[in-house]
Amino acid sequence: MTGEWLRTGLFVAGAAALVAAASWVQPGVRSSEIFADVGQTFFPRLRNVEDIKAIEVVDYDETEAAARPLKVELRKGRWLISSHGDYPAEARDRLARTGGSLIDVKKDAPVSDRVEDHGKYGVIDPLDAKNAALQGRGKRVTLRDAGGGTLAEIVLGSVAKDKPGVRYARLLGQKRVYAVKTDADPSAQFADWVEANLLRVVAGDIVKMTLNSYQIDEQFGRIANLQRTVYERGQQSWTPQAQTIAAALASLRVRGAKAKPRELAEQLRAGQLASTLDTVMSLRQRGFFIAPTGLLLSNEGELIAETVKGLVYTVRFGELATDSGAAPGAKASENRYVFVTTSAKSPEAADAVSALTAKFSDWYYVIAGADFARLHPARAAHLKQPAPPLTNMPSPEALQGLPPEVRRALEERMRMMQQQPAPPPAQQQQR
Repeated sequence: MTGEWLRTGLFVAGAAALVAAASWVQPGVRSSEIFADVGQTFFPRLRNVEDIKAIEVVDYDETEAAARPLKVELRKGRWLISSHGDYPAEARDRLARTGGSLIDVKKDAPVSDRVEDHGKYGVIDPLDAKNAALQGRGKRVTLRDAGGGTLAEIVLGSVAKDKPGVRYARLLGQKRVYAVKTDADPSAQFADWVEANLLRVVAGDIVKMTLNSYQIDEQFGRIANLQRTVYERGQQSWTPQAQTIAAALASLRVRGAKAKPRELAEQLRAGQLASTLDTVMSLRQRGFFIAPTGLLLSNEGELIAETVKGLVYTVRFGELATDSGAAPGAKASENRYVFVTTSAKSPEAADAVSALTAKFSDWYYVIAGADFARLHPARAAHLKQPAPPLTNMPSPEALQGLPPEVRRALEERMRMMQQQPAPPPAQQQQR
C-alpha cells in the first residue's frame, strides 16, 4: 500500500511540473511580456529641443555597401556640419525638426522580439560591421547634450505598409522592434542641411546672362574653342533655354563643399587674388587657374548673371569632384566643382555683395552633373563627345565682344602660345 501511495505521489508531482512548464512557455504569457512597456516614452531624458547640442545621423547606401554619417554640432553659438569640414548648418528648420520629432515618441505597438526579424523591418544598425546584410539596414539617429551625454539613440526602419505616419523602430542595443507613430525622418544628406538656394537669387530678378565657354591647354598655356552666348530678358535672345538656366540658378543646391586654403579665402574677401604655391595648387586640382593678369579662369567655362538689383554672379565650372565628400546618388560621378564670386554694378548692391562674398570665399562648392547640364547645356553636351584638338584660336571679332579684363587675359594667353614651340605631330595626335 505504501508503494502505491508513493507512485501516486510521484504522478501528482510530475503533473504539477508539467503544468508549471506549460504556463512558462505558453504564448499568452510570452505575449504579455512583449506588451509590458507599451505607451512608455522612448527617451525620458529628452524634454526640450534646446537641450540638444549635437545630432548624428547615419544612413546606409546599399549600392556602395557603405554607411554615410552626418554630424551637426553647436560650437560657440554656431551650428556646424562637423562631418563635412565644419560647413555652416544653414537649414535651421531641419535642426528643429530632427530634434523635435523624437521628443515624446512612445512605444506604441511592439511587433517582434527576434533578431532575425530586424532585416524584415529595416532596423539593422547601419554601423553593425558584424552583420553581413546589405539590405534591411535602417537610419541610426543620436542626439547628445552639451556634455556629450546621449539624450536619444534609435534605429529608424521601414515605413509600415498601409499605415500612414507609422514606421518601425528599435532602440540601439535591444532586440525589440516597435511600430511607432512618428514623422521623424532625419536626413544624412549634406544638401538637406544647407540653404536650398545657394545664390539667394530669384529667377525673375535675373536680367542678363553671359556664357563664356573655352578650353585651357594647361601644358602650353593656350585658350581655344572660345564661344560666347548672351541672353537678355525682353530680347529675342531670352529663349526657353535662357529661362531654364535662370531657373537652375535660382534653385541651385550643393551636394558637397570643400574648404579653400585660408590664404585663398582671405584674398577673396579682400578682393586681391595672388599666385602663391598653395593657392595655385588648390585651384588647379579643381580646374581653376589664375591668369598672369590675376583673372580667374576655369577649365569648363563660366556663367555670369546680372540681376535687376545690380548684383553680378560669376559661376565658374571646374573639374569633376572626386574628393569632396559629396553624398552619393544618381550619376554621382558627374558631380562638379564650381567657384562662385559676386560683384556690384550699383552702390545699392554693395551690402548684398559683402554678405555673399563672406559666404562664398571659404568654399569650393560641388553641384550635381544634372545641374551643370542645365546651367551650361552646350558644354555639358560637348563633354559627352570626344574633345576637339585645342587649336581653334578665338577670332579678333570674338575677343571684341568680351569684357575688357577677359579680353586682356585671353590676348596675353595667345601671346604666350605664340612664344611656345609647336609640339611635334605625334604629340598633337595624342592630345
